Amino acid sequence: MAKIVVIGGTGLIGSKVVAKLSEHGHEAVAASPNTGVNSLTGEGLAEVLVGANTVVDVSNSPSFEAQDVLKFFTTSTRNLLAAEAEAGVTHHVALTIVGTNRPQHIDYFAAKVAQEQLIRESGIPYSLVHATQFFEFVGSIADISTEGDTVSLPGALIQPIAAEDVATAVARAAAGEPAGDFEIAGPEAMGMDEFARRALTFRGDARTVVRDDTAPYYGAVIEERTLIPVEGAHIFETTLEQWLPLNPPRK
Repeated sequence: MAKIVVIGGTGLIGSKVVAKLSEHGHEAVAASPNTGVNSLTGEGLAEVLVGANTVVDVSNSPSFEAQDVLKFFTTSTRNLLAAEAEAGVTHHVALTIVGTNRPQHIDYFAAKVAQEQLIRESGIPYSLVHATQFFEFVGSIADISTEGDTVSLPGALIQPIAAEDVATAVARAAAGEPAGDFEIAGPEAMGMDEFARRALTFRGDARTVVRDDTAPYYGAVIEERTLIPVEGAHIFETTLEQWLPLNPPRK
């Protein structure tokens, strides 16, 4: 079985990817600053990639400020790709976002676009897994959109997905042959306001969610279909109603 190094392997998605790959007999190595591997500085990369066939990058920037997030993804990805070329890695898998190839003005997306371009131009065979918004972030989306007791969110469509399903898709990509770009999503499209409203109602949250199509999403006004997948996306089955009872809000 292959040695697969998971950058960001102790985080929300990475830890699940490591577990899934290990269950199927792969040598899955969780690499993160916690384990002495830092893709941003390059620390530990050469050592951890010895003998690796595949590298999975599910790391994320600690800051979403425009310059910070751009620096993180470009610097980290350059370091990774250089170390992979030196080590003879034959497959680079990265988790990215649905919508990066569509017109939008989201700083985080611009940083992911830059990351994707570096990967495509690296010469290393790759798989880019474009995921829709995670169910897990519904609470933080509501929180950053709250003023007083009102949550203002646009009706732009999203097709959210469970982190568990994202991890399954990433693990499958890592265990398979390079597949280029592909999209993954949950089973149901809904307005962003509806996403928050359903989750807050289920959780007994007293805030009122209102639709405001001028309300920003991570600092930008988005179009109705920017964040939903195109035809041919891999659709997973977990619904919001199935996910909510198993995932109470963090205290």
